[in-house]
Amino acid sequence: MIMLSIFDIFKTGIGPSSSHTVGPMWAGQRFINELEQKGILSSISSVRVGLYGSLALTGVGHSTDKATLLGLAGYRPDTINPDEADQIFADIKTNKVIKLAGKYPVAFNYDEHLVFHNGETLPEHPNGMRIFASDSNGIVVYYKSYLSVGGGFVVCADEFNQSLNASDSGAPAEEPVPYPFKNATELLDLCHQHKMTIAQLTIANEVARHDGDLDLVNSKIDAIWDVMNACIERGLRMDGTLPVSGLKRRAPGLHQKLTENSDSSLMDHFAIMDWVTLFAMAVNEENACGGRVVTAPTNGAAGVIPATLAYYTRYICSDNQQGIRDFLATARPSVR
Repeated sequence: MIMLSIFDIFKTGIGPSSSHTVGPMWAGQRFINELEQKGILSSISSVRVGLYGSLALTGVGHSTDKATLLGLAGYRPDTINPDEADQIFADIKTNKVIKLAGKYPVAFNYDEHLVFHNGETLPEHPNGMRIFASDSNGIVVYYKSYLSVGGGFVVCADEFNQSLNASDSGAPAEEPVPYPFKNATELLDLCHQHKMTIAQLTIANEVARHDGDLDLVNSKIDAIWDVMNACIERGLRMDGTLPVSGLKRRAPGLHQKLTENSDSSLMDHFAIMDWVTLFAMAVNEENACGGRVVTAPTNGAAGVIPATLAYYTRYICSDNQQGIRDFLATARPSVR
């Protein structure tokens, strides 16, 4: 049984897609880490990237190309400044140089070294990519196939095949938490048995994962909400158009209208839905523009949970940090 952590489900990244943007950036980051672990990163003279399946077919629209190169350049989806990402990508394409891990410049011609294999899919998964590293003689000294399996999770092809074999063998996976469950029925049974709320049980599992450090768990949950809230606030104030479609952002205008119509009761059913819709729209537009979002559990679904929580914190209970933590801890099993 595989028990996913709160921090597996809620991961910070950039838009517009967890599978097509966040995952490929982690793949690029992982590739250079593997080169460094093998002690060959500084000797690499060139890299090539092949995108397959849906990563190729929708790669430009989902910024898969940009994300992969940013990962190879040493940037992480959870820490990169999304306002700088486009310029970094443009510089790589214009200068035809990429600094691996931000330290080792190698020649990189976007049109030659990044290939969209449209119509071709890797055997393991529809979201596949291959990265090759060559030495000064043009000899490939290391390569790896990666699969972006959803929600920003990335595995190499070997790991994917091993997990399938383990599943087929029926061998149970060790579970280092005090309250393991594999479905909602088991979760509720555990809550009744131990007289715990869903949030309490989830937090107890997380504390076990974090060596008994409740303060660390709470600080990491608080950080998730900080990113969600900042995403909403930015989405409410940013004008302009959405990439690819060219559609005008709607959240700032709707925010202004709702604010001006402040005489309406915020507890009115329709007013509540207007505000929750606005908060979700703000997140979704930020995601579409490559902004910083939290997977919940994917980028495509990133607006629902922060929108609900934003209404709670703004209009129901504005000073309840534990309430925020309980909400996110309860939401985690719901989006598993």
